[in-house]
Amino acid sequence: MPRKTYLAFGSLPATMALALTLSMSAPFGGANEARAASFDCSASGLTPNEKTICANLTLNDDDVKMATMYTMLKGLFAMGVSGNMADDQKAWLKQREACGTDVSCIEKAYQVRIGQLQKLYDGIDKPI
Repeated sequence: MPRKTYLAFGSLPATMALALTLSMSAPFGGANEARAASFDCSASGLTPNEKTICANLTLNDDDVKMATMYTMLKGLFAMGVSGNMADDQKAWLKQREACGTDVSCIEKAYQVRIGQLQKLYDGIDKPI
């Protein structure tokens, strides 16, 4: 079984530890900022789905985690895999949007996407 590299978070893989670190620091950005990881919660024209994510701390945290994982992983791969990831993300966003304002549906969508990204990370050959 391959060994995994861990940071100061003990049992968390490095990618997950960084995602957690970024998600914990996100609320301290600016006094008037209203942000989820992947969109500006104070922007006009938000969909009901996005407004629901902005209004729910758990969903907002899930968005931070998912967007951080996606961004980090996308940077690790060449155009082919990176392009496939972008296509998968667009398809997932449509699925999430179809949840409307249903919090449990949105939560499930995030769990599925985070699981997919984690599986992609777990499949990377690591030197240690």
